[in-house]
Amino acid sequence: MAHEESLGTARAAGARGGTPPGGFRWLLVAGALLLQFSIGAVYAWSVFAKALREAPAFSLSTVEASLPFTVTIAMIFIGSYLGGRIQDRRGPRIVAVIGGIIYAIGVVLASFARSGDQLWLIILGYGVISGFGLGFAYIVPIAMLLKWFPDKRGLITGLAVGGFGFGAVLTSPVAQWLIGNDPEQPTKAFLPLGIGYLVMSLIGASIFRNPPADYVVPGYEQSSAGGGDRGKDYTEGEALRTPQWYLLTAILTLNVSAGIALISQAAASGTDIAGYTATTAAAVVGVLAIFNGGGRIVWAAASDYIGRMPAFAAMLGLQGVSLLILPHASNGVLFFILAAIVYLCYGGGFGTMPATAGDYFGVRYAGAIYGLMLIGWSLGGVIGPIIASSLIGSGRNYTLAYTVIGIIALASMVLTFITKVPKTRREVV
Repeated sequence: MAHEESLGTARAAGARGGTPPGGFRWLLVAGALLLQFSIGAVYAWSVFAKALREAPAFSLSTVEASLPFTVTIAMIFIGSYLGGRIQDRRGPRIVAVIGGIIYAIGVVLASFARSGDQLWLIILGYGVISGFGLGFAYIVPIAMLLKWFPDKRGLITGLAVGGFGFGAVLTSPVAQWLIGNDPEQPTKAFLPLGIGYLVMSLIGASIFRNPPADYVVPGYEQSSAGGGDRGKDYTEGEALRTPQWYLLTAILTLNVSAGIALISQAAASGTDIAGYTATTAAAVVGVLAIFNGGGRIVWAAASDYIGRMPAFAAMLGLQGVSLLILPHASNGVLFFILAAIVYLCYGGGFGTMPATAGDYFGVRYAGAIYGLMLIGWSLGGVIGPIIASSLIGSGRNYTLAYTVIGIIALASMVLTFITKVPKTRREVV
């Protein structure tokens, strides 16, 4: 490990001295995308949820079928907080490797469930264990790349989490194909998927490392290594004593709640509202994941120009309007367009918030500060699916569910107008 870190330092050093540090730091982006692609497959859950409701051996209710996904998202905060703190002390590679292994183990464990009576096993494996591993690994490339790219903060955080949003692009059709091989036992698909996730995450994480202490980007002015810019770098405790940390976390929570309410019901909504077949719905979920991933990059890059809070106001507003219209979109094309907007804005929140946290609190302790902020992801991941599944119910009342969630998203826009950068950093952001 020491040799590898020295090698990383040497490579990074070779990127300084007046030569743009483009090569190695962009290789790290590729590794980050590969890791995030594997753990981002969690967004294909609606394909499994539909299969678990329809398979005679399981016959789960809408609420039961959403539970593993809900628990997964709830566990992310615990993993990301611990992973962020450990990364700040031990470096990114070891944390990412451990997180990837834990995530894969949980998915494989879920493959051994064979009936609805073993829902607990799916919740334990896919929900508790995989959710923890997902969070443990997820925070790593974000905090790492913020240190390598102080000159492209919005764009790079979008790319850092873009792979996560794209994870379901491949996984949805592959999962549907695997389930189709044995629709009576859809959980068998978890075994090959878990092995694939393990391989991808280990390859991606193997090159991770922080920049050396004296790392600088030519042409970008910094006062000290690791500080990110000239403003105050808040510690975790200092950030928690500011109202801005709670406001940002609330914005993330509400943005997640709106988008994930649809994501958790995407396949079923497509068949029940737009009249898609099961195969078409699975394909649509995979294509929508492109917007989830693309939104992380597009909105994060756009926020560099229009501002972080205007970007969040637009994301919440667009999701709110789209969700109000969605349950009435019996036309397949209109349904897809509205769902794509929701996915785009949902993903955009994850691409933009790490850069926002860096603006507000600095990047030196980004692992712990943003890792703790991801409690908003877990809260939103519980609130959104629970509201959706409860209001939809057995009567498939999509109008009530999506109208309530849409109104919440629109009301949340007010937070973006009262959230300001702390005074100690305002002059340099």
